Amino acid sequence: MTKYGSFPGARPRRLRTTPAMRRMVAEHRLHPADLILPAFVREGVSEPVPISAMPGVVQHTRDTLRKAAVEAAEAGVAGIMLFGVPEDAKKDAAGTAGTDPDGILQVAIRDVRAEVGDDLVIMSDLCLDESTDHGHCGVLDADGRVDNDATLERYAEMAQVQADAGVHVVGPSGMMDGQVGVIRDALDQTGHEDVSILAYTAKYSSAFFGPFREAVGSSLKGDRKTYQQDPANLRESLRELALDLEEGADMVMVKPALPYLDVLAKIADEVDVPVAAYQVSGEYAMIEAAAEKGWIDRDKAILEALTGIKRAGANMILTYWATEVARGL
Repeated sequence: MTKYGSFPGARPRRLRTTPAMRRMVAEHRLHPADLILPAFVREGVSEPVPISAMPGVVQHTRDTLRKAAVEAAEAGVAGIMLFGVPEDAKKDAAGTAGTDPDGILQVAIRDVRAEVGDDLVIMSDLCLDESTDHGHCGVLDADGRVDNDATLERYAEMAQVQADAGVHVVGPSGMMDGQVGVIRDALDQTGHEDVSILAYTAKYSSAFFGPFREAVGSSLKGDRKTYQQDPANLRESLRELALDLEEGADMVMVKPALPYLDVLAKIADEVDVPVAAYQVSGEYAMIEAAAEKGWIDRDKAILEALTGIKRAGANMILTYWATEVARGL
């Protein structure tokens, strides 16, 4: 052994020496086609309405939504997930606006489809919470509890009207037992066999949804702990996954993303269908708020968070930064 023998022969740092070297050996990289833009459209407004807890995000008018869809398509974003916000006067216990062919979400689907055609994958939230006066994701029984099976009937109607409006993918987010199977049957029986289902397979009852409730004008009182998943549970997600796949899910999702990267990684290892993750409103708000305080580098934090979600196994990421990030990439 020479006097230099004690120095390491293997030096991982050699592959970190320059930006070009790091780029060449990167194991994961974001691409615009990985990204899906969630977007809110509000009925009865003539100007976009800023969402105070989500700086830079708005409730769109029909016109500004069309513009946002075009911008996303031009940036190379893969898809847009639409959420409709009906006027308060149109909310009722059954969420009638959600199954009205002229309800704001169905109108928005037709608007975006007419504007961008198939250049964006047009997705729609299939849930009743935006259109019920009680704010829950389903209809209530006589005791005020969410009635799972009665809600499934409403979801079947929603699937049909959204498909009739021209949606490519429905995203049932209510976490009702059996929702994927009922929606698949409803789509197939009404001639919409080609409409895909993005199952919200592991949607947790999360504190990180807080700003979203402002975004959709939620009327919710109480919580959704009886139907959304307990944050303490992982194995339960695998049971939900097996059921969704058996019922015909084309893609599956974990929501939120960053607090549940272990769940995302486990599900990605288990399946042979595309896996999505939703970087939710609270994740967005934390980075924006810390950046506004000057505590973190905003742009680097955004990319680091998104890269972490992809590294954990997501094929697709729903993020409010989709168009901005796609342009940068």
